[in-house]
Parts: sequence; structure tokens; C-alpha cells
Amino acid sequence: MQGDSLFKDYVTRYGSWDEMKEADKVRLPYHSVCHEIYNLSIPELLQKDKLAAELFMSQGITFTVYSENEGIERIFPYDIIPRVITSKEWEQIETGIKQRLKALNLFLKDIYHEQQILKDGIIPAALIASCPHFTREVFGIDVPHDIYVHIAGIDLIRGADGAFYILEDNLRTPSGVSYMLENREVTKRLFPDLLANSNVRMINNYPLLLHDNLVAMSQRKVDHPTVVLLTPGVYNSAYFEHTFLARQMGIQLVEGRDLLVDNHKVYMKTTGGLRQVDVIYRRIDDEYLDPLVFRADSALGVPGLMSAYRKGNVTIVNALGNGVADDKAVYAYVPAMIRYYLNEEPIIPNVPTYQMKNEEEREYAFVNMEKMVIKETNQSGGYGMVMGNKASHEELERAKAAILLNPRNFIAQPIIQLSTVPCLIDGKLQARHVDLRPYALCSPNGIDIVPGGLTRVALREGSLVVNSSQGGGSKDTWVIDLPEND
Repeated sequence: MQGDSLFKDYVTRYGSWDEMKEADKVRLPYHSVCHEIYNLSIPELLQKDKLAAELFMSQGITFTVYSENEGIERIFPYDIIPRVITSKEWEQIETGIKQRLKALNLFLKDIYHEQQILKDGIIPAALIASCPHFTREVFGIDVPHDIYVHIAGIDLIRGADGAFYILEDNLRTPSGVSYMLENREVTKRLFPDLLANSNVRMINNYPLLLHDNLVAMSQRKVDHPTVVLLTPGVYNSAYFEHTFLARQMGIQLVEGRDLLVDNHKVYMKTTGGLRQVDVIYRRIDDEYLDPLVFRADSALGVPGLMSAYRKGNVTIVNALGNGVADDKAVYAYVPAMIRYYLNEEPIIPNVPTYQMKNEEEREYAFVNMEKMVIKETNQSGGYGMVMGNKASHEELERAKAAILLNPRNFIAQPIIQLSTVPCLIDGKLQARHVDLRPYALCSPNGIDIVPGGLTRVALREGSLVVNSSQGGGSKDTWVIDLPEND
């Protein structure tokens, strides 16, 4: 049996934009992918699927799910059928993300200095004051080149109309880029000719770009600044990524115990003695970084790190305090930030968002609860979320009670049927919902966005939750240049 039978049996989901198929026709961007699969037998495709799993296993491409206080390490689920985005679509995504990050960087500088946006009434001061990630300890600290967000993962979705929307901003320690890079390497093994012949834009220069950007953030004028990646350690869910990125960039992977602060400078312990550290790419949350300033019980951070940071003797990437800008309640005001700081209209819109602190918006959400997704403003990974169309009456009532108890802690958004793409599941092509997380790197020279990003897939049939901790997987994301006459 040949692969063409898979497409004949492929069924799109009602109410969702399918990225491969429109009515009974395959969309132009997917022609080369479909042609490749047409010419393969189903046993050959299944063999490629098996090979992909073996490659992920042999290379230790894993993530950890924490359940009942036990860390369970799992192979990251990968689907072999690539997701295809055209260069025209990518141009909108790229310009929209750059615009958004310019505004967010300006917001972070403002909110930790003059706070003019609050004085002008664009954002309620109470919203910022009540944000648990507004870090008063960094107020007034100047960061190099006024860059707060060095690395961003901006989550996008595609609605039933085919349009892109920003779903979430990840501006603290965004993860997943190693899976994006490894997905491409596996695709090279599975479909080398297809990849080479499809005008797919490359992504493998990400570690080099990241390394150069980190070096550029050094405040000490030396030929070879010392850059380290600070990890919580082997039990962290993203430890594979930490080791992967440190190895790819050729920098030291360190834990808090490997660093010390002396005379407001950070040093790394080495067999040759102490070496001053210029830039720390941290994968540790703010509250664990310095036990003298934040959580006294933290064994992950470095005592005195904040004193070195405040003196300008070390750069921390991303900057401390960024969490105020990716709070889900503050997210609703990003379009207003773009208008305020840039005097521009947003290129990519937000998903409509209702603030539960606002009585009128809360009542509207309560009336339409079954059409809403309720999110806790400071949760991530798909946790703290109630899908109104899937929840029982009791679950909805509990959600309402929790909202009334602490309305600032919740937002509501209409349930959007994410776009679907084909996935090889149980020997068949099946439509599954996806989102997209492009990765952006901000430096003194501008903003670079790797073409493609991480496509996350809700592998459970009908599910809209793409997070790996909730049963999601990923696939390689191609940005392709179509021939001009097409």
C-alpha cells in the first residue's frame, strides 16, 4: 500500500483551518511533502517513524514530567511529517514579533525606571503592583544596551480564519529551542533529498547567533568574555536543553555551587583557579538566583549575585524582573504598549482577553463560560487552565468560585480552534491541533528570529493543549520560499 492512500483517508476537523488541505485539494506549500509520501509505502513510513524514535532515544532527547513528586523522564514525542509555512506568512510573523519585542523591551525599561506608562494611565498601576513577578529589587538598575529580553519564545496560534494570533509571551527562561534544532537534524536523516530540494530556510545557526549575542552583552572590555550557562541541575525538566546549548555554544555549564561572588564580581571555580564571569545565561527563575535577596532557602543560586548585577559587573540573560511583561493579565495590554511606545498598530493581534478583575468582563465570561478557556495568570505548561467546553458543571462552578476569591489571578479567552496539520498516528494520517513558538534573539545589532520555530502538537485527538507536560509532541517546522510563478 502506497502513501497516497493516507491522503485519501485524511479527514480535516470541522471548524479548524487545516494547513495542508483545503476542501479536497492539497495546498501548494505541501505539494513537495505530499509527493514524497505518495512514493513511499506505508511500511517505509512506519520504519521512518520508528527510526525517529530510536534517534531521539539514542541521543537522550528527553523532558521530565513531575507527577506526585516523582520525576518521570520521557522521550520527547516527534511526528515525522513536517509543518510547512510559506515565506510570505513568515514575513508577517517575523515583523509582528519584532514589533512586539521592541515594545516589550521599552515597557520593561519604563516599568523599572520612570513608569511613564502608568502615569499616563495606559496600564492600571494596581495591575503592576499586584503582579507577583514585578521585581522591586531590580528597580532602577540599568541593563546593557537597554535590552531586557535577550531570548524570547513567542507563542502563536492560527485560528479558523487562517489568521495568526499571539497567544503568549515567554520572556523569562523560554525553553524548547533544542527540540526545534534536534527535530531538524532528525528530518535530515529521514528525508534528506526532500529537505534539500524544498527551499527550506536553515535554522542550525541559532547556537552561533546566541553565542555571539551573549558575548556582545559583556560589560567588561576584554577580547574573550567568559560566558556560562547556569542550570538548576540534572533534575530540572529542561536539563537536556541546558547541556545541549552549552555544548553547541562551547561554553561552561555551571550550577550555583560552581560560582562565587567576591568584591561584587562573579567568579567561576576552575582547576586553574578563579575566573571572572562576564555573562550568565541563566535557566533558573528569579526567586532562586540569590538567597541573600530572594528565597533564603534556595540552594540553586549564588549568594551575592544581585550585588554584582546591580554594580554592572555581570550581565544576566534574560534580565531579572521580566516576568512582569509575560504575566497573562499584562498580556492584554501589549497592543496598547505597541501604540504607546511605537505609535503603530499591532501587526499580529492578541487573542481577545477578558480581565476577571473587571466586573463587566467577568460577568460576560461567566455567562459564556462554556465557550471560554480560563487561565491562571501566573501558571504555565498548560496547568491552571479550565477548558469550558470540556469541563463539567462542577468544574465550572469551582472555577467561578476561585475567580471570585482572587479575580486578579485569572483571565478568560474565547476557545479558538487551533489550526490542524497532518500527523502519522497509528499508521494513519490524522489531523491534530498545533501552535508555533518562534525564537527571537535581541542584541545591540537588532532582532534575529530563527525561521520556523517549534511546532507543538496536541497528539490527543480533539485536544487543544499542546504542552509536552500534557501529552503534546512536536514536529519540524519548515519556512519555504515558493517559486515566484506560483
